[in-house]
Parts: sequence; C-alpha cells; structure tokens
Amino acid sequence: MQELRQRKARARPFSPLTQEDGIGIVIGVVGPQGRSVISYGHRSQGDPRPLDGDTGFEIGSVTKVFTAFLLADMVRKGEVALADPVAKYLPAVKIPERNGRSITLLDLATHTSGLPFMPDELPAFDDPAATKYGTAQLYQFLAHYHLPRDIGAEWDYSNIGYWILGQALASRTGTDYESLFRTRVIAPLKLKSTAIILSPKLKAKLAVGHNAVLQPSPSMSTVPGYASMLDVLSLVSTANDLLTFLSVAMGYESSPLAPAMASMLNTRRPMPQPGSEQALGWVVIGESDNQLIIHDGGTLGFASSVAWDPKRRVGVVVLSNQLGGVSDIARHLLRPDVPLERPTATKRTEIALNSAVLDTYGGRYEAQGEGIFIIVREGDFLTIQLPADWGLPKMRLHPESLRDFFAAELPLRVTFQTDGDGRVNGLLVHPPRGQKAIPANRISSDK
Repeated sequence: MQELRQRKARARPFSPLTQEDGIGIVIGVVGPQGRSVISYGHRSQGDPRPLDGDTGFEIGSVTKVFTAFLLADMVRKGEVALADPVAKYLPAVKIPERNGRSITLLDLATHTSGLPFMPDELPAFDDPAATKYGTAQLYQFLAHYHLPRDIGAEWDYSNIGYWILGQALASRTGTDYESLFRTRVIAPLKLKSTAIILSPKLKAKLAVGHNAVLQPSPSMSTVPGYASMLDVLSLVSTANDLLTFLSVAMGYESSPLAPAMASMLNTRRPMPQPGSEQALGWVVIGESDNQLIIHDGGTLGFASSVAWDPKRRVGVVVLSNQLGGVSDIARHLLRPDVPLERPTATKRTEIALNSAVLDTYGGRYEAQGEGIFIIVREGDFLTIQLPADWGLPKMRLHPESLRDFFAAELPLRVTFQTDGDGRVNGLLVHPPRGQKAIPANRISSDK
C-alpha cells in the first residue's frame, strides 16, 4: 500500500525512533486491497534483527477489546447476560454496591461501574514489599472501596473493573482466565503469536520495551501489582495477529465468532468527550459514515493503537517498543487531517543534588480538582505519591536541574516553584498522558 508508506515516511521525522538503537515501530493496514506491514528499527539494543509483523509487543489496554469480545461471545452463547450482577459469578468476593444497585457485567465492560482506574496505595515499582501484592490484596481493596457515584451514571476508565470482569467470566466457566482466553479466543481465531503466558518461542520474538527516558524497561509480567492483572491488562501480540482480528471484525475473514465480534458495537454508553461512545471494549468516535472504532494501549515500555473505519473497511495497527503514544499515527493513517504529535519521550540526564537541597522540596502540595501530591526525601532521592484516583504507585524523581525532576517509569515531570525569597511554594506536575501541566500549592513542609 503505497499511501501507507508515504504517510509513514512523512511521520518519521517527528519520531525519536530514528535516533535510538533498539527502538522502533511496526505499522500494519488491512483493507480491500489486502494487508501491508512495514516497520522501522530493531528489536533491542545490539540486536540487528529488524522489527516485523511477527515481532511480539505488549499491547497494554488493547487487551480489553479481547476481554470484551470474550464477554460478547459468552452472551451470544447464553452463558452470561450483560445485565447480570458481577457478584453472581464471584459470590465469595465483596463487590461494592450503591443505592441498592449492583455492578453488572455491562457496567464493567463500558467503564461505568464507578470503580477507579487502579487500586490506591499501590506499592512503589522498586519496593520489595510489592512482591507480596497480588489477587488477595486486589479483592481486599474492593471489599473496602466505596463507590463515589451511582453505578452506570458516569464513564470513568477502570483497569480494575476489567480485571474483575475477566475473573467473573473465568469463574462462570469453572476455569482460570488464561485457559479460557486461550481456548475461546486465541485458538478459534488462529492467533499464533498472541498469549498471556509466553512460550520460549514467543519470548524469542518479543521486542525489548523502553521507558520514558528511552532505557530498557521491565516486562509487565515482572511488575508487582500490575502482574496480578496481566490477564486483562497486557497481552503480547503481533501486528499480523491484530490484523487477523481486524479482518474478522471487518468481514474479510470468516469465523464462527464474527457475530459476537459484531455485537460488541451494539451496546454503547456516552463518554465525556463530545462525539465519543463506549461500546463493549471498543471506543466509537464520530458519527454515521465518519465513524472510527479505536482502542489504544500502553505499558511501561510499549505503545499500541488499533483502529478501523467500518464504512471504508480499512483497519490500522501501530505498535512501538517505546513508552508513549502512537494513537495519532493510527488516526492520521485513517484520517489524514488528524495531525501528528511530537513525541514526549527523550533521553534525560540525571544530576546530583545534596540532601539539604532535596529537603527543601519535601511536603504536601494541593492541586484544585486533583488532590494531594506528596513529596518525600528517601535517602539521597525524592519520591512522589500521586493522588489516589490516579491509580499509580509511588515513584522516584530524578533531578535534571535544580528545579526540574523526571520519573523514568512514565513520562511524568515535576517542576518546583519558588516565591520572591527563593522558598519553595508550589510545583507543576506534567502528567504522563500529555495533559496540561497541573499547578499545586504547597500546604505543608516535611523533611
């Protein structure tokens, strides 16, 4: 597909992928003319093997589309109903309720359950205690969580909600989620390189992920807390397998599962963004003949986007082994008027600051509408604890100047602010998803 190659060539100057060994991108398109896959870069630093359509990538939250697809198939088979309370299939788990209403499978699949993005008080990435955080702790969190709004009333993206959905589906069939997914999704769709648990052969094809400062990142399967939800948070897949999935969705390949895939778009709930609706798994943007069906994903070292145009029957897969976002590329390929964004990931150089300087930053900082940011000196470095509903663990901050700090695990930056006398009185938090900087005022100091 010459058009794809031309657009990808225009996109390349905007990307740091051209500058770093071991970082790259794979783009696949499927449509009336067939399939095309192009790539740029290598699997890891020092590995000359090029990325290709069979290279494995962590696909992050694109995994939720597969979980929702499994739900849709079980609904068609009469095994579950969208209106079923999730507690029906997890009787031993205390599921939050509100105003006499129970969370249903539909609420979970459309992010309208009222559950948060992630559990609060997740242990830090490098905290030894994090290895003890698992399923029991997730269930304990649910047992004590109070829903902040009525169930079904408002869209709010929830990783833990999809994890509970997967647990309920597995419980209904009397098996574990990995086995259920392998037999009911992977095998019938013939996805040869998609898996939750990787075989040695798939491990050998996996690219190495890179973090926010372009250094090799840990696999999600090794990150405590997140690893407990790996089943529904981060499959490993390839461009070719994802193109097969899209081919079934758009009718280019026949499958007995095609009706279930089509039914995913029949049930929708509104999202805060104008013109966007949440279907089962998929997000629908636009109206009538201008609709796009999309889902993006990201882990600590990978980015992914899957999008398709149901009218033109053209689909796009974009996979990168670098933390960040590639959704603009996917949308640009389907809608050329969507501009490409400049990447936020960059190499950063950490400098040394003495403990006396670090002590001047410790304290609690309040941001209106967001909550409290807590800065603590731990030994010879600072950590930041983000507001609970951000669903992120405590992270180490690395100084790159006297006032500017960065996190390595995510593209999050912090700039400390001072008053006329040079005393620290606030900070700016640059969130990991590229939103505008958030100002926070210092409300207490803590050395």
